[in-house]
Amino acid sequence: MQEFGFDLILILVLVAFLAGFMDSIAGGGGLIVIPVLLIAGFSPVEALGTNKLQGLFGSGSATIAFAAKGHVDLKRQLPWALLAFVGAVLGAALATVLPGDWLAAVMPFLLVAIAVYFLMKPNLDDVDRASRITPFMFGLTVPPLIGFYDGVFGPGAGSFFMLAFVALAGYGVLKATAHTKLLNFASNCGGFIAFAIAGVVVWKIGLLMGLAQFFGARLGAYLAMRVGARVIKPLLISVSLILAVRLLFGELNSLREFIGL
Repeated sequence: MQEFGFDLILILVLVAFLAGFMDSIAGGGGLIVIPVLLIAGFSPVEALGTNKLQGLFGSGSATIAFAAKGHVDLKRQLPWALLAFVGAVLGAALATVLPGDWLAAVMPFLLVAIAVYFLMKPNLDDVDRASRITPFMFGLTVPPLIGFYDGVFGPGAGSFFMLAFVALAGYGVLKATAHTKLLNFASNCGGFIAFAIAGVVVWKIGLLMGLAQFFGARLGAYLAMRVGARVIKPLLISVSLILAVRLLFGELNSLREFIGL
């Protein structure tokens, strides 16, 4: 790793604050942070590991803010969080030995589908509705699968949790956002532990960015609770489309390099 100057550290801290703010409302913070870490000179696996460390502060801050206002029952959701944690541990362990490029090829299309779903769903608000599957089946499938994805790659995991809570569990947008942060925090913990054991976390930078994430996420959670679906829906759609474009262009650039253009 290279030495970091004050200017670069300041940029990383500001990026973390923005990512925490966005992620606490609509997800996608990882796809803001990871490219910046790569540009700063981190190896891909160091970028993933350090992103998990700083992301802990953001998802933890948002979870505390939502729980303090009664939007999430931590004890009731603990089994789901544990399954997300286990899934992320397994995913991160895989990420330390295998490249995750194939996930980046599928991600843009999944994110566009999420954006279209929320754009076309007319009754998207803060009112809970009937669930499509039982809580048992939801907990058995969604948290470990998305947690596994979060460990392997990460960006967009919050959007996937949000979609699952709204489309399958029948949660209103604000409640879905609150519970998304809890599961995201659990999967961040699992991924972080695996990356830390592998020795690929840059601690000083990760902790500095984590402090910025904490305050950015607190501001985002406060805004989400005050405005609800009016801010969450458009921001979720925008973030999903922006992340899809970002990933898609990354894949196109990789293809050009491969064929020598």
